[in-house]
This record gives sequence, structure tokens and C-alpha cells, in this order.
Amino acid sequence: MNDLTTRAREWLGQDPDPATRAELKSLLDSGDHDGLADRFGAKLEFGTAGLRGELGAGPNRMNRVTVMRAAAGLAAVLGPGRHVVVGYDARHNSDVFARDTAAVLTGAGLTVSVMGGLFPTPVLAFAVRHLKADAGVMVTASHNPPRDNGYKVYWGDGAQIIPPIDAEISTAIDAAGRVDELPLGEGWATLSARDILTPYLEAVTSLPLGAARDLRVAYTPLHGVGGTTLGQAFMLAGFTSPMSVGAQSRPDPDFPTVAFPNPEEPGAMDLALELASASAVNADLVIANDPDADRCAVGARQADGVFRMLTGDEVGGLLAEHVLRSTSAPDRLVATTIVSSSLLGKIAQAHGVRHRETLTGFKWIMKAGSGLVFGYEEALGYSVGSDEGLPVHDKDGIGAALTVAAIAAEAKQRGLTLIDLLDDQAVRYGLHATSQLSFRVGDLSQITDAMARLRSKPPASLGGRTVESIDDLAAGSPDLPPTDGLRYRLSGGGRVVVRPSGTEPKLKCYLELVLPVTEIAETRSAAADQIEALKTDLREVLAL
Repeated sequence: MNDLTTRAREWLGQDPDPATRAELKSLLDSGDHDGLADRFGAKLEFGTAGLRGELGAGPNRMNRVTVMRAAAGLAAVLGPGRHVVVGYDARHNSDVFARDTAAVLTGAGLTVSVMGGLFPTPVLAFAVRHLKADAGVMVTASHNPPRDNGYKVYWGDGAQIIPPIDAEISTAIDAAGRVDELPLGEGWATLSARDILTPYLEAVTSLPLGAARDLRVAYTPLHGVGGTTLGQAFMLAGFTSPMSVGAQSRPDPDFPTVAFPNPEEPGAMDLALELASASAVNADLVIANDPDADRCAVGARQADGVFRMLTGDEVGGLLAEHVLRSTSAPDRLVATTIVSSSLLGKIAQAHGVRHRETLTGFKWIMKAGSGLVFGYEEALGYSVGSDEGLPVHDKDGIGAALTVAAIAAEAKQRGLTLIDLLDDQAVRYGLHATSQLSFRVGDLSQITDAMARLRSKPPASLGGRTVESIDDLAAGSPDLPPTDGLRYRLSGGGRVVVRPSGTEPKLKCYLELVLPVTEIAETRSAAADQIEALKTDLREVLAL
């Protein structure tokens, strides 16, 4: 307890935030050992996703001290004279963390440009390259719960940092002194919408979007910052402005209408689907962004009039085929991750272009190679390009939404829906049924133990299919750096990837089965049954 108390008092002495000082003082005065241990018994680790965690006092929370130390570490790695662009979303304290970052970086002799408003993460990623900056910082926790915030770092290529840069910054953070002794600067530049939003909108509306524009879209930004930017993008591209869910249209850091502000979570899309189905709206398409608008969720109307939310792999397949039909540059490349559908490889082969699989995370997709015109990950992240390349070197929920709308409008012109296009792909390439199974744990050792069990006693079959081979991804390969994960290749065309989450206390299983199509409805039904059988076996094997 004495060690915890000493560290807490040292932290209290340098904390510039009255709210977290009061929180910490209350814990000290009450002798709350558990509360202190939770905040000072560990720390938020700076990794390839930067920082992300619950707001509060101490090194294991997101707060002004944590952020200022992160900025000091980034400044030490970059060095004086470098240029950093800083953006922020509407979460609690995002604007404060952005100003603290600017003050620390400016005080260390760097040039700083702060985005003067609430803009989506892809606008920040675009700004880094557009302004020829050396790095970027986005203060956001993406689709995490309201109590969280985060700190995402981009390098000069406009992509998220990868090793060894993350480790260098982490080491520099550990070496940073007290934040009340850091030199703080002023006079950073403030970027207006004309400075950065206008060129971003010009870039995404220059994507290959075809000519069809007759489309009715229901949309939600899920209380995030994407609404205004997406509406402007649609109007500039010639689409009718989407009809937005009123209760979710304005940024609100408390996310009052959703239990979890992630469009993949049960219930998150209920209001948008209700709006789309209303007779007065009669939408053709449902689109959602997550709170920082780097992800895009899509719902399409089925033959019975009921909307179905598409998986990230389904949207990825539609976007990939559209991009490859709309581009002609030589030596094109498309990329996705090892946990996404294998369908992209078949689409690439059919169009005579290169295909690459990477580790999970968009930072790796962006390093897939030259000529990249499209990249996606199954978790609703897409970067759509043209013959000129990718306007955003990260997930871009605005550009993806525009392109999906263009695909849907062209299909509508032909009397088709996105569901029809998916059925056509299934007939041509086989039905690639994908799903995910996650296990949230209270103790991370449960995940470590489960992975150890899988390695020591691997399953011989899953879901009635023989396990034909096992790849231990921790060993690495000529194509992939080492990562903690296992890949099972199944008979009949299928695979399962099991890996610990990099951002949450979860063990994640990514499932894919490939079935030849005879009659599409029957094949989809059979695939759903087989996916459930696969999940049942995985639950038994993992025992979590």
C-alpha cells in the first residue's frame, strides 16, 4: 500500500486536471487500496494502436498526465522542427487532450497544426499527407464505450504507426519526466474546414462513383462526428442527402441511445433500421458510421422488404469488385487481413491483379505493397482508391459509404439490390460464409491458458470438417511477422483463426466456410447451420 500511496501522491503533485486530482485525493483519503491498485498497479501500454483506455486518474487511465507524457515521447522521437497535425473527436476530454498535445509538442520545438473542429479520423489521416506533415495524432476511442478515450498516432505516410516506431515512442514516454516540468508552448496553427475538410471532400468525391444517383439512404453517425462530413460528401457527389436518425445525429460523448456505440453490436442499428423501414422514408440502403467515422456499416433491403445488415466481408467483396472494374492502372494490388474472407483472393485472381494478406489491423494493410487500390478488414474498415491510389491511408468510413451508395444506385438502375449482387458473387466464386465468435474474460490469464491448451492439444476436427493443417502464427513466416494466433485450415474449403484481441480482454475466433452454390437460398441456409456447428465445437474446445 505504501508504494501505491507514494506513486499516487507523486502523480497528484503533477496532475493539472482538477477532476482527476479530486478523484485521486478521494482514493488516498479513504485508503481505497483496490481503487489505487487498479489505477497504479499497471499502466496503459503504448502500442501500434497508440493508447486507449478508461478515463480517470493514474497511469492505467486516460487523463491529461498520460496524454502529456505520450506527447513528450512523440516529440522526443520526432525531434524539433518536425510538423504534427492534431485532431480530436467529440468524446469526453478529447479537445482538452488535443490542446495538451499541441502545448507539449510546441514547447518541444515542433510545429503543430490543430484541426479546428470535430472531424472524423480519416480526415486527420488525410491531412497528414495533404499537409506533408511528419506525424499526426487523433484523440479518439473509436467505437469504445463512453467512459473511454484514446490517442492514435500516424506517421508521415498517413498510416498508423507500426514497429519499431511504437516501441521507440513507448521508451521515450517512459523516460519523460514530470509533466509539470515540461516546457509548454503556444501559437500553434488552427486548421479551418477550408484548410483540410475541403480538400478531403474533393479527394473522396473524385473516387470512381459512376453516374447513377437515384438512391434513398437512411443514415446514423451513432452520436459521433461523421454526420456533417458524410452529408457534405453525398451532396458534393450528387446524391440526395441521407435521412439521418434524429436522436443520433448530433455528437454526444454519452451515446445515450446505444449500449455500445459500435454498429456491429446488437441493438446499435435498431433506430437506423426503423427509420429505413418507415413507409415515409422507404430507403434503399442503410449506412452507419462508428463515432469517429473510420468504419462503415451497411444494411440492404431483401426481397421480402426486410433489411439485413451485411458483414464486413460482404461489403469488402462488393467494394473490391467495384474498384477493380473501375480502375485500370497496371500492377494493382488489393489487400486484407488473415482473419478476413478468402473471397478477396478469388476476386483478385479473376481480375488479374495482385492480392496480399496481412496481420490484423489497418496499419498492416497499408504496408501491403505498391499499387494498392483497395484494402479492407472484416471489422467494417475499408480504404477505397482509384488509379491515382488511395486518398486515405487508413480506414475511411466516408469514402466507403460514398462508394457503397454508388454501387447500390447503379444496381437499382438495373433493377437489382446489393443482396442480388452478393448472390451473383456467390454463384461465381462460391458462397464464402463468415462469422465471428468472441469470449470476453475477466482475467487475461484465461486467454493465455486457452491458447496454450490449443497448442498442446489441437482439435482434429471442427464443425464436422477435418482440420487439414495448423499454422502457428507466433512462428512468423516469409509473408507475415510473428503474432499470437492459430490458423486451422478445414476440409472442404474453410478456416478458423483464433487470436487474442489487441484492444480488449477477448479471445476472438474468425470463421469461414466456402460452399459451392446450387440453389442460393438453400446454400445460405446450409452455410448458416454449418457455421453454428463450428461455433458449438469451438466453445467446447476452448472451454471459456
